[in-house]
Amino acid sequence: MTDPHEPMLERRALRIEQNSHTPLYLFALAADEVGLVADVARISRDEAGKLIGYQRGERRNHVKQILDYLNSGEVVFPNGLILALPDTVRFRSSRGPATTDGLATAGTLEIPLPTNDSDPRPAWIVDGQQRSLALARTSNSKLAVPVAGFVASSLELQRDQFLRVNTVAPLPSNLVTELLPEVVSAPSPRLSQRKMPSALVDVLNRDPESPFFGLIKRASTDPDERRVAVVTDNSLVEAIKESLESPSGVLFPFRNIATGSTDTDGIRRILLVYWKAVRATFPDAWGRPATESRLMGGVGIRAMSRLMDRVMVHVDLSDAGAEKAARQEIMLIADHCCWTSGVWEELGLPWDEVQNVPKHIAAISNYLARVYVGARKERK
Repeated sequence: MTDPHEPMLERRALRIEQNSHTPLYLFALAADEVGLVADVARISRDEAGKLIGYQRGERRNHVKQILDYLNSGEVVFPNGLILALPDTVRFRSSRGPATTDGLATAGTLEIPLPTNDSDPRPAWIVDGQQRSLALARTSNSKLAVPVAGFVASSLELQRDQFLRVNTVAPLPSNLVTELLPEVVSAPSPRLSQRKMPSALVDVLNRDPESPFFGLIKRASTDPDERRVAVVTDNSLVEAIKESLESPSGVLFPFRNIATGSTDTDGIRRILLVYWKAVRATFPDAWGRPATESRLMGGVGIRAMSRLMDRVMVHVDLSDAGAEKAARQEIMLIADHCCWTSGVWEELGLPWDEVQNVPKHIAAISNYLARVYVGARKERK
């Protein structure tokens, strides 16, 4: 039962039954009530490394543009907010024969409010973060704001809806990439293909045994940690995705397409062995910003990942000397690499003119493959 002493906000609303598990409510809030009812779930990680939240940071220019419009006088503001409501909300249907038309039911929505300013807000903003920030600052505080709210008691459901409602206006790719492993089903086949690679990148970033430990820049990376996070997660995600999906990729056999299962332990073993060997082969280029070392930029990550598909078929992972064997293979191309200085042979590209673009990624990848295959033939 509702506590009669609990502060409550009542609003006329329409209840739409799109499915039996998640009721959807359409109602309005005054601009100054939005901050009282809802908060923004900023993406970050807790002390245990668990992902919390899902929203990107404030875009100040965007907020200012909205605020300027809200304060301009007579405004029309049809772009509403989407809120994830707590399961403590209550809906009372109106009485009378005109209560419903078969699609929507009219009534009153009761939303519990925090007792004081320090208490958490009952709802989370799933879509309209920048608009909500502008609404909180506008002098037009009584402006009626259209709201669509769905009951979502779990963070997983909120994240799922957050990704789905933002597919028209694309979210930052690194934000989407990091959120994907946390949702049950990806909003599209394209995003579904990135779900497993993103989870593996998260492992590489958080595993103390990984050469990438703390070096991968993700949407949730703390500002202080960004100083040492020199690898963009999207480059690694694309690299792993390519190896997983290509029949010639060294990670491809670890997927059972028939059952949909993946040997993540085996994949982790390959990634750790190979990239540890890369780090040991190029110690002066490892861990530096991409402006100082192209190895840590997208072009280096993608090219060396493609080389992994050739190198690791010659390495016995069950052998205690697997990492040493991988390094011996990589040494075959080491003298031909120009990650921090020099000019790439045959390509005529100074090291600092190599960019993270498809043309250069393909050129460096093909060059390293030719050098590696030729060196192995000579060694035999």
